[in-house]
Amino acid sequence: MTDEASLISRVDGGIAWITLSRVAQRNALDIPTMQALHALLAQFNSDPAVRVLVLTGNGRSFCAGADVAEWAAAEARGALESYGWTETAHALMSRLHSLEKPTVAAINGTAVGAGMDLALCCDFRLAAQSARFKAGYTGMAYSPDAGASWHLPRLIGSEQAKRLLFLDELWSAQQALDVGLVGELCSDEQLLASATELAVRLAKGPTFAFAQTKQLLRDGALRSLPEQLSAELSAGLLCGRSEDGAEALRAAVEKRSATFIGR
Repeated sequence: MTDEASLISRVDGGIAWITLSRVAQRNALDIPTMQALHALLAQFNSDPAVRVLVLTGNGRSFCAGADVAEWAAAEARGALESYGWTETAHALMSRLHSLEKPTVAAINGTAVGAGMDLALCCDFRLAAQSARFKAGYTGMAYSPDAGASWHLPRLIGSEQAKRLLFLDELWSAQQALDVGLVGELCSDEQLLASATELAVRLAKGPTFAFAQTKQLLRDGALRSLPEQLSAELSAGLLCGRSEDGAEALRAAVEKRSATFIGR
């Protein structure tokens, strides 16, 4: 278990938990926090003991987005375009989006700007009733800079994406569920229990096959159907040669539940 100034992490039963913990700043993302989170993601991605990752926040916010104090300080010293926040955020979002293992965002409160983008990079999004979603960009006379313009049209369609981005509305958890921004809604008291239940199911699954499936889904939009079928063939061959693939076949023949090890 690690406990740093801005992050708390632990691994339990194949589940890696990362909690954003800058409560006074509503878990806003400054550069050191993003760098620490990036390093943790890389560590957990390469750790065979980790089968799934859950990301949540301490306090009343999941993540308030960019750290405005850090932003203002950079502007005051004339370094707004060069202080490195955007590049650091891009590396973090790319790392989380491309993680080989399943990822779950347990959204415990307000998710704004890059905080919302962080949740959008996860495979599954569970929202507490108290969760709220706000793009935040145009409210600051700014355009999306951490992936919202890529994720939102794919998740909720172009018009709803424009509504959230242009009008800078504050959406409730129910609104987010209705348009497909999140996949599950639960009470505040049940959020971590629901995230745990989902994570346990994923951790027991064939995580090597999950990794292949994630890559197929990520890359499929750039391919024609014949190209995607060819990629599916290659991924299927890898899965079939895996230890989990052999176990699944044995279990099917023996009419029992398979026990997967993630290889």
